[in-house]
Amino acid sequence: MQTIRIKAVPADTGHQTGQGAEKDLLPLFAGAAVAVGAVGAVLALVDLSSPLRGPFTLFFLLAAPGAAIGAALRALTPWGRAVVCVSGALAVNLLVAQGMLALHMWSVRGGVVAVAALSSLVLLLTAGRRLRRRAAQRRSS
Repeated sequence: MQTIRIKAVPADTGHQTGQGAEKDLLPLFAGAAVAVGAVGAVLALVDLSSPLRGPFTLFFLLAAPGAAIGAALRALTPWGRAVVCVSGALAVNLLVAQGMLALHMWSVRGGVVAVAALSSLVLLLTAGRRLRRRAAQRRSS
């Protein structure tokens, strides 16, 4: 059996691999995702009839809790974090819907607001925890 080896390109040659271009596009895709989610939330809250309302709102309902959970679980591997984010987003949406139905308070607007509030709460708690860790590290060093 023959082993195939790939020669590494030295970093100082100026040769750019595809990885740099991917890193440049990541903020662009993140910004586009935030914009699509925000448009979906606004379309649902305003109750504007648009063919984009359903898909964009669904994207918001899946992406907002998924991003919040993903920010809280940075220690996991990327595939593990993706699985946890998707399942956590589905769980948050199902729990919000079940809670609102049990309380006889179901509405699309209320569901979008509740999911946004829970996602914001998780993000704020994560940011607060990181700030406390940084402050503790500064004091100890």
